[in-house]
Amino acid sequence: MGAHPKGDAQIKDNRIAQTTLGQWIAHFPACLGSKVKDTFQGQLPFLFKVLSVNTALSIQAHPNRELAARLHAHFPEYYPDNNHKPEMAIALTPFQGLCGFRPVEEILEFLKCVPEFHALVGKEAVEELQCSVGDAVRISQALKKCFTRMMNCEKKVFVDQLNMLVKRVTEEVAAGKDTSSSNGDLLLRLHSQYPGDIGCFSIYFLNNMVLDPGQAMFLGANEPHAYLYGDCIECMACSDNTVRAGLTPKYIDVNTLCEMLNYSPAPASSKIFPCVQDPSDPCVELYDPPVPDFSVMRIQVPASVKQYTMAPVDSASILLVIEGDAVATSVAALSDVTLRRGTVLFVSANESVSLHITSSSGMNMFRACCLL
Repeated sequence: MGAHPKGDAQIKDNRIAQTTLGQWIAHFPACLGSKVKDTFQGQLPFLFKVLSVNTALSIQAHPNRELAARLHAHFPEYYPDNNHKPEMAIALTPFQGLCGFRPVEEILEFLKCVPEFHALVGKEAVEELQCSVGDAVRISQALKKCFTRMMNCEKKVFVDQLNMLVKRVTEEVAAGKDTSSSNGDLLLRLHSQYPGDIGCFSIYFLNNMVLDPGQAMFLGANEPHAYLYGDCIECMACSDNTVRAGLTPKYIDVNTLCEMLNYSPAPASSKIFPCVQDPSDPCVELYDPPVPDFSVMRIQVPASVKQYTMAPVDSASILLVIEGDAVATSVAALSDVTLRRGTVLFVSANESVSLHITSSSGMNMFRACCLL
């Protein structure tokens, strides 16, 4: 949902001359709101998505603006635009992902308990990591060395080690042993989806996160991550730039990835991004990340409320209905709009929308916008 040239949203109202959202915004740029229009050169600055992840999505990171411009200039076939791509995932169901480097103590524990992982990183790099504990700068350097060594392993070497590890863990599971010290359950699941993929070893470097519905994680530039399982709402800057490192059949750019990553270890709990209650509307919680491109509101209208007004904001917004039924009216709309699960509405800046709620269980909606 958005106006990226590779996926411009279709307008479903046949009374409107423009067929895509991008065309409509180009004809009526004031709909963005004056600040958004000026700051983002007449473009809608965000993309809004719903992901239903059954098979793990690739281990990846997104470049900052400076790197995005360089990558796009040199490799436009792999990096289709020059924008950064910070993103935020908000869980709709229990949602599992990998995000950021684990605390060093956890990585060292895996290096001790998983000899196959140790073999790929190599003795010298492991010792350097052990000696760096307590010094943040040295930790980053040592972590970069460890991760880069593993990612640049010869294919035959890592496939042999991975096969040995999978065989060992499978035998331990069959014998009823606890395999948590080698993250066995996740290893076997990822290996069944991507056999022989170096990404299977990334579970020993990255935090394994499980978000409850409504919890979010924000992924800034250069943050390594992978979505593993579950449904989420995702909002991001309007870009398609992704540097991949594994768990994928797509183009893998190992050198760029290893150079760009943020090698600052932190516990999984620190990666959960909090929402705040809107002081003027008890139905609204705001996820407002530290980038200008986007924010997301979660709107939960209780069953007892039958009339609800969505407050105007000084930004174009996209509204997605997750649950509930209503009839929406707005001064700008050509006619009433029926809302149900899956309805997507584009709301121009400074427009309020009145909902007459018809479902007995209230409404659950998400609204993406740009709060400058």
